Amino acid sequence: MSVSYEKPGHAAVHLTRAASLAPSPHNSQPWFFVEEGHDHGFEVHADVGRRMILTDPGGREMVIACGAALFNARTAVRHLGFRPVVELLPEPGSPAFLARVGFATHAPVTPDEAELADAIARRHTHRGPFMDESLPDDLVDELREHARVEGAVLQLFDESEELDVLAELVRTAEDTHRADPGHAAEVMRGLGHGGVPVEACRYHPDGTLLAGRDYLGLARRYLLPSRRRHHGTGTVAVLSTPCDDRHDWLRSGQALQRVLLAAAARGVMAAFHTQPLELPVLRAQMRHRLTAGNFPQTLLRLGHPAQTWTAPRRPPAEVLVRDGSLARW
Repeated sequence: MSVSYEKPGHAAVHLTRAASLAPSPHNSQPWFFVEEGHDHGFEVHADVGRRMILTDPGGREMVIACGAALFNARTAVRHLGFRPVVELLPEPGSPAFLARVGFATHAPVTPDEAELADAIARRHTHRGPFMDESLPDDLVDELREHARVEGAVLQLFDESEELDVLAELVRTAEDTHRADPGHAAEVMRGLGHGGVPVEACRYHPDGTLLAGRDYLGLARRYLLPSRRRHHGTGTVAVLSTPCDDRHDWLRSGQALQRVLLAAAARGVMAAFHTQPLELPVLRAQMRHRLTAGNFPQTLLRLGHPAQTWTAPRRPPAEVLVRDGSLARW
């Protein structure tokens, strides 16, 4: 396929900018987008060359990240006043071609949809403790419903016994990752230079109940005193799905982003702790002990950060291609 125009359409650029603001492992941004015709359609593709090979050997987290980008694209279509038409995995022989988004009938944007669109640029991943403010009950119910609408389950944990189990699983996985030189190097390569901002990693990774990624090697330099541990953990949650194929990964990515945007609209951000989900044995334990047989897709903390940092994003010129340019991929 080929097209005759030189510049992408305004709608495609608008969707690309929105989609590119989705979260991804270590800000790897493992996606690219394709404009089908001049503003006639929009495709979401996995950029497998940007997958974190040791962190995400099966590509599950890469697909979830692309699902989050897909939800942003859907939201951007609504922001333009159209209903999105989404087709998941449209070409079974092309596993990296994850979704196609089309423009359907015109429809006025609702206040709730406008709120989600406005939150796209406000949402940021947090690394470190949150302020000591609990989430309002109405927001908790709202976030659960947002996940349900997208076909996922958002389970919040506040019982000490369950939190202890989650903390143990995260601790075991993080210790395993830190002890693997290759994995530790992969995590550190995600720092700076278009990845995770260095200033966002200044907190000790063991400062909350759930151990964090040690981007700066702080855990090797000094032991955090016990009196300073586990403050500012926030609300711990797991997003899960009934099944575990690529469709479910895409659905969980869309559910995740919908939850994150609804939270960001209220000033609530997320910190991710997916380490045990990257080790099959620990992920299976989480499934059987905590999610009632559902497959856990994301583990996160939610809360109010004292400060946020903006992670850099690749510009549309680097991630948006035309139909006729696909041969280079």
